[in-house]
Amino acid sequence: MQNEELTLTLLRKAEVIESQKSIADELGISVGKVNYVLKALIEKGLIKADNFYKAKNKRKYKYLLTQKGIEEKITLTKKFIERKKAEYEELQMELIRNNQKR
Repeated sequence: MQNEELTLTLLRKAEVIESQKSIADELGISVGKVNYVLKALIEKGLIKADNFYKAKNKRKYKYLLTQKGIEEKITLTKKFIERKKAEYEELQMELIRNNQKR
């Protein structure tokens, strides 16, 4: 998974992440990588992490998108859609070329 795609995925799932381990398992990447990217997103001001000070599990956090995070999510989503459209069009052209050779 490319960094931009991972960033978009974490921005999309930020508010429903139960734990870094659960998201790492879901995405098939290491917890360390999830932690690294989440910290970078926090430093950039794209997400905010609040821990539940009354909770028994002090390591549990709630991740919230900031306004800047919402804007970045929109930008990355547009880029992702453009990239997928280009891939689709390339595959369509390849199919047409292969059918013409037959």
